[in-house]
Amino acid sequence: MPRTEIPELASQRVARMESALGGVLRGKEEVVRLSVVCLLARGHLLIEDVPGVGKTTLAQGLARLASCGFQRLQCTSDMLPGDILGVTVYSAKTGEFEFRRGPIFTNFLLADEINRATPKTQSALLEAMNERQITIDGVTYPMAEPFMVAATQNPVEHRGTYPLPESQLDRFLMRVRIGYPGEESEREILRNGHDPTAHVLEAVLTGTELIETQNDVERVTVEDSLVSYMLEIVRRTREHDGLALGVSPRGAQALYRASQALALAEGRAYVLPDDIKRLTVPVFAHRVVLNQRASLVARSTEAAERVLNEILRQVEVPI
Repeated sequence: MPRTEIPELASQRVARMESALGGVLRGKEEVVRLSVVCLLARGHLLIEDVPGVGKTTLAQGLARLASCGFQRLQCTSDMLPGDILGVTVYSAKTGEFEFRRGPIFTNFLLADEINRATPKTQSALLEAMNERQITIDGVTYPMAEPFMVAATQNPVEHRGTYPLPESQLDRFLMRVRIGYPGEESEREILRNGHDPTAHVLEAVLTGTELIETQNDVERVTVEDSLVSYMLEIVRRTREHDGLALGVSPRGAQALYRASQALALAEGRAYVLPDDIKRLTVPVFAHRVVLNQRASLVARSTEAAERVLNEILRQVEVPI
């Protein structure tokens, strides 16, 4: 593929996805763009915000963009790992133990209010999200393709929530926050009443078309100078005085893939420095851990974003 061109078909598919998702989540173009980028980059998406702003609507809409399998988990404190992965049961008919697959054996898994599940239950997702397989009783089962986990969570200070472990957060390629709608968008919502479009949204791609577009992302060019730019940002997170834990190599890979996907969504076959700057906060903010002094100053989410923006200002942008 030439450096300055991307397949026209890929651009058309991205446009269809964003148009469909934008009809579900009105007035949130940047959130829609980032969500589609996460899907194209073969990543998992964490949607964090207060109740009632459309987290589940966004996750459902994203999962229904392609005509693939879809399962929804309503996470609760009494949920067990077997409720996600499946269980082995004895069959009186065959006289043998059989594995009954859980809802994770699908293409799109919506884990609603994931931080209401206990850390033990949350950990059931780790292998599937990272290695795209799960191991039960010594037997390994591959996940379907495509495979994506879209999880929603309320802010950790809300009652009845458990903080996601660092190992779990690191497996989400991106975290987005929706925020309250603008005045005109909220006026439209009030005028039209409850609109369950996410439940009836028609797929705009087949599973095969989605995989083909994801493959197109991998062919987007990233110059060596931009790789060095990414690595310098990562290095600064590991050395910053306000952070106890910087970005992992998995996080650096996530930024690389996401920047390729954003370039394709923007109609380019090459990554620009602005792509990296635009993605650094949504890809890195949930991965870094503030030191104790910094975490006392402000909410961890806001403070982490402030540190990352500070690093972006300090790192020289390649020409």
